[in-house]
Amino acid sequence: MAGIKEIAERAGVSITTVSNVLNKKKNVGAKTREKVLAIAQELGYNHKEQSGIDGKRRTIIVSFSDFDTLFYLDILHGISDYVSRQGYHILICNGDDLAHYSDPDEVCGCIILSSQILDSQVIAVADKGMPVITLDRELKHPMIKPMIVSNYEGERQLMQKLVEAGFKSFAYLSGQDTADNKERYTALRDVLRENDISFHRNDFYEGDWREKSGTQAARLIMLRDRMPEVLVCANDMMAIGAIRHFQENGIRVPEDISVCGFDDIIISRYLGLTTVSVPDYERGFLAGQALLNILDGTGDFDTYRIGARVKWRRTAAKSHK
Repeated sequence: MAGIKEIAERAGVSITTVSNVLNKKKNVGAKTREKVLAIAQELGYNHKEQSGIDGKRRTIIVSFSDFDTLFYLDILHGISDYVSRQGYHILICNGDDLAHYSDPDEVCGCIILSSQILDSQVIAVADKGMPVITLDRELKHPMIKPMIVSNYEGERQLMQKLVEAGFKSFAYLSGQDTADNKERYTALRDVLRENDISFHRNDFYEGDWREKSGTQAARLIMLRDRMPEVLVCANDMMAIGAIRHFQENGIRVPEDISVCGFDDIIISRYLGLTTVSVPDYERGFLAGQALLNILDGTGDFDTYRIGARVKWRRTAAKSHK
C-alpha cells in the first residue's frame, strides 16, 4: 500500500499538502485536492486505515536513549495517560530499534526524546509519512512537530538569580553535545558576560547527563586551589552526583559550594536542589495529545515551546565569600 510520501511525489506537492487533503482541511485548492485524491485512490491508499482511526494500528512509538535517567519516567507517564484514554497503545524502543519498529503498516506515529538518534534517522521516519513529535530538537520537516523546552530562558532566569544573590565565581558541568545543552550553556555565558563576571576554560567540565559524571566533576573541582562559589549543572542527575561526592568528602553544600541543576526530577525536591523546573508529566501529556490531534486531522506541525521556571532551594545560598 502506498504512503503519503509517494502520493506527494506523484502529485508534485508537499507531504503537508497531501496530509491536509486526506484530513479534509480547507486550505488546499479544489484542483490540487482532486489531483491528490485521484492519485491516492489509484495507489490504493486508505487514509482511515493508515491513520488508525478505525481501530487498526492504534500504536505509537516512544523512543528514549537512556532508560537509567529518572526524568524520562514523568514524560512517559504523561504520554501514557493521554494516549491510553484514547484507545492507543505505546511501543517503547531505543534509538537502535527505531528504524525497525517505525513501519507505517504497524504504527501510526512517533514521539522521540533521544540525543543518540541522529537527525537523519528522525527524518527517515517522517519521510515514511508518519507524524513525529520531537521533544529534544527542532527540525524543519512537514511531518515533524517539535515540542521543546525553553532552555535558554529557564537557564537565564537561574543565572540572573545567582548573580543577584552575590555569586562571582562559577563552574559549569555540561551534558552531551545537544541543543538543550548548548542553549543552557549559552544562557550562562550571556548572563556572566552582561555582568562582567569572568569564566575561563578550566571552569567548564564535560559530563554525559548521568550521576557518575557529576561525581567525577566534583573530584576535579576539589583538586583546585580555590573552588568556585557555585557549580551549575546541565541537569539534576549530574548535580546530585556532585553533591553526594562533596558531602562524602566533608565539603558542605551550600556553605562551601552551592550546586544547581536543571529538570526538577522527583528526587531533587527531596534533596532540596535548586534547579530549573520543567513540567515533564505535562510535557509528555501534551506530546501525546499533539500526536493524536495530528492523526485525527485537527493538529498542526508548528513548533510548541514549553516554559521552565526556577525552583530556589537549599543547595544554593547567598554568596559565602
